[in-house]
Amino acid sequence: MRVIKEKPAIIENAHNFCAGCSHGTFYRLIQECVEELGYAHRQIIALGVGCNCNLSLSGIDHIDKFQCAHGRAAASATGIKRMRPDLLVMTYQGDGDCGVIGLSETLNAAYRNEKITVFTVNNLNFGMTGGQMSWTTMEGQKTATCLMGRDCEKTGYPIHLPELIATQFRPAYVARCAVYDSKNVEQARRCIRNALEAQIKGEGYSMVELLGVCPTNWGMSPLKAEERLKTEILKEYPLGEFKTRG
Repeated sequence: MRVIKEKPAIIENAHNFCAGCSHGTFYRLIQECVEELGYAHRQIIALGVGCNCNLSLSGIDHIDKFQCAHGRAAASATGIKRMRPDLLVMTYQGDGDCGVIGLSETLNAAYRNEKITVFTVNNLNFGMTGGQMSWTTMEGQKTATCLMGRDCEKTGYPIHLPELIATQFRPAYVARCAVYDSKNVEQARRCIRNALEAQIKGEGYSMVELLGVCPTNWGMSPLKAEERLKTEILKEYPLGEFKTRG
C-alpha cells in the first residue's frame, strides 16, 4: 500500500513557481528525504541563479541557504562542506546554471569527488531569464534565442550531464528522474534519498537530475507539457540510475 507523505514540517509556506512547473514537487521530495534522515535543521543549500531563486525569495522555509553567483553553486558547496563536514550540503540549480554557466564548477567538483549532493532541474531552457536556449535544449526546439528551432549543426547537440559524470569520473551516485506520475514520484524519492545517504555516509559526490517541464517558456499548458515530456523528451533523456552506490 502506498504511503501518503505529509508535508515536511520545515516547509512553512506555499511556493511561487509557475503553474505546472516541476520545481515545487522536486523540492518537496528533497525536504521529505532530508527530514526522514534527521537533517532538517542541519542542512545548507547552495542556490544557483535561476527559477530556484524563488526558494530564497518566497519564504517557503527558513532553511540556511547561500545565494551563489551564476554557475558557482558547486564551488560554493565545496567550500561549505569542507568547513562544515557535519552538515548536509546540497546545491539546487537549473540546467543553465549547472550545465552551462557553471559547467566547469560542476565537473571539477565531480572530478574531485567532493562529498556534496548536486540537485539540478533540467527543463531544457534558461527559465528565469526568459526561456533562452540551454545546452540541454532539444534539437529543433524553439526558444527565445533560437526562434526557428535549435540548429545543432551550429550550436552543438544536447548535453547529458549525469551520463557524462557517471562514466568519466568516480562519483558515489548519479541518477535522472521525473515527477509526472505517482510511480515516478516514488522513484524520484528513492533517487534523492540515495544521493543524500551517499553524502551522509561519506561515499563521495552525488547528483540527481530532475527532468522537469516549463509550461510558461514552452508555451504549453501543464498537461501538454507533461505529454511532451513523456512522448518526446524521454527519448533524448532516459530516466534511471547511471552510477549506483557501492
